[in-house]
Amino acid sequence: MQKRKLFHLILALAIAGTAVPARAMTPDELIAKLQAAGYANVSDVKSTAEGITAKATKNGKPVRLVIDSSGQVKEQD
Repeated sequence: MQKRKLFHLILALAIAGTAVPARAMTPDELIAKLQAAGYANVSDVKSTAEGITAKATKNGKPVRLVIDSSGQVKEQD
């Protein structure tokens, strides 16, 4: 019985060790990610209920961006 409890404890610790939450990007990392994706003039970066929002330009046109918790970037109209 002790071996079974020990096995479950080790299994739980192994699972907990792999379930590390994602680290949030710093503002500089976010801007670098957006610039690498072709966005320029990134400004007005805010944390909202939608995720992180920002204004930028792409191909000379202004865009509003929403970056979700997984880091996916979406353009909003």
